[in-house]
Amino acid sequence: MIETVNDVPLWGLPDAGPPLGSESDAVDIIGEAHQLGAAMIGIPAGRLDPAFLRLSSGMAGAFIEKLQQYGCRLAVVGDISAALEASGALRDFVRETNRRGQHLFVRDEAELRAKLAPYPPPRK
Repeated sequence: MIETVNDVPLWGLPDAGPPLGSESDAVDIIGEAHQLGAAMIGIPAGRLDPAFLRLSSGMAGAFIEKLQQYGCRLAVVGDISAALEASGALRDFVRETNRRGQHLFVRDEAELRAKLAPYPPPRK
C-alpha cells in the first residue's frame, strides 16, 4: 500500500515474506515501487537477510546502491539494536546514513514519520 508522508510516496512492505538483501531483491522491489509510484520503500528489519547488517558481506552497500541508481529511497524499520551493539562499523554506517537523510534506519513507523522529509532536504 502506498501512503504519502510529508510529500513522500512511501510503500511499506509487509512483515511476512522472504528475507531481502540481494541486488536481485533490490531490482524486484524497485520494479514494483516504480509501478506503484513509490519514492521510498519501507522494509521491516525482520525481513532483512541476516548478512545485510554485517557490512563485511557487502550486501547492504550493494542493495542501497542499486536503489539509488533507480531513484528509490530505503527505510529500514525495526529494532536492529543487537546488530548495532555488535558492530561499531554498522553504528557509524547507520549514523551517517541517517544524517544524510536519503535512506533511513528507524526503530518504528512513528520515528519514520517524524524523520521523513522530501529528499534532498531544503537548504537553509
